[in-house]
Amino acid sequence: MSRRLRVGAIGAGWWATTNHFPLLAARDDVELIGVVRPDEEILHTVKKEFGFQTAFTDYRDLLKEDLDAVIVSTPHHVHFEHTMAALASGAHTLCEKPMTLTALDAWKIVKEAERREKNVLVPFGWNYAPFIVEARRALHDVGIGEVEYVQAFMASPTKQFFSGAGTVPSQWTPSIASPDPGTWQNPLQGGGYAHGQLSHLVALALWLTDLRGVSVRALASGPGAGVDLYNCSTVAFNNGAQGTLAGAGTLPDDDKFQVDIRLFGSEGVLLLDVERERAEIRRHDGVVWSASPLANEGAYQCVEPLNRFVDLALGRDVENNSPAELGARTVEIVAAIQESSFRDGEKVFIEQLTLAD
Repeated sequence: MSRRLRVGAIGAGWWATTNHFPLLAARDDVELIGVVRPDEEILHTVKKEFGFQTAFTDYRDLLKEDLDAVIVSTPHHVHFEHTMAALASGAHTLCEKPMTLTALDAWKIVKEAERREKNVLVPFGWNYAPFIVEARRALHDVGIGEVEYVQAFMASPTKQFFSGAGTVPSQWTPSIASPDPGTWQNPLQGGGYAHGQLSHLVALALWLTDLRGVSVRALASGPGAGVDLYNCSTVAFNNGAQGTLAGAGTLPDDDKFQVDIRLFGSEGVLLLDVERERAEIRRHDGVVWSASPLANEGAYQCVEPLNRFVDLALGRDVENNSPAELGARTVEIVAAIQESSFRDGEKVFIEQLTLAD
């Protein structure tokens, strides 16, 4: 039998116990070494349910184990601390989104991962959907020329979740641990739609285009909530392109997620829609390309990112569709959206967010 990957997990909340741990426990090439959670009662339930060998209330104790890989699925505001510690221990690291809350911290993770020659994967699920992967390939092979304008919109069935009036969308009903309200509903800890959902849209748009933001103007609102439910922004990119990135967290429960990205280039356009499962390129020379997605292929799922992370950590020749560098480019735009919204739409230059105090 080939070597098994020794995996530890920092954080054992709703998403980890609903998505990550069942997937890892089902793999023959993964050995679940240890798990961390502050309250011991649920911690030991998680240990028994998924077959972790050990359980700790302090992540530092976990990192003393001889780990190959670490899953960081803790509240948003401590992702940076836990990811840097995991990398320092010598482990490949999967860090939940948002990778960090600040651009400066995000690029520190990128540098640390490069210095230690370790993989970091941020599990943006749509970056792994087959028809979207096909669309990215077509952007290179068929092409739309230089990207000149980006129009991107997202909507999620998360109104009750972010407002505190209810729980998560029913398709991800908790079985062991409920979501921590502080993660999603406290703006000081990265709660709200921008960090919690819009980051998916930003990451997908940046992965498709390879662009980086330069400046942002944004507004946000959250009627009836203590965090943002709506975001709208205009973005200037490093190649001179402009764009709009916007989102709404108030679809009815169990509605399909909406992600609509339209890229306008010097030679044509890309139309991408996950709700209606369409990916199409239309060129000015008359060439038309379209993907043929399977039914429900646009529905959000986070299976392939976990599988890809395991394969990367085992040294297999697979592609990381959401590395730390993409996570950092995503964080800096989301952080700029938050900062500009706080300043009532004032232009925020991303370079200023990456400078040390």
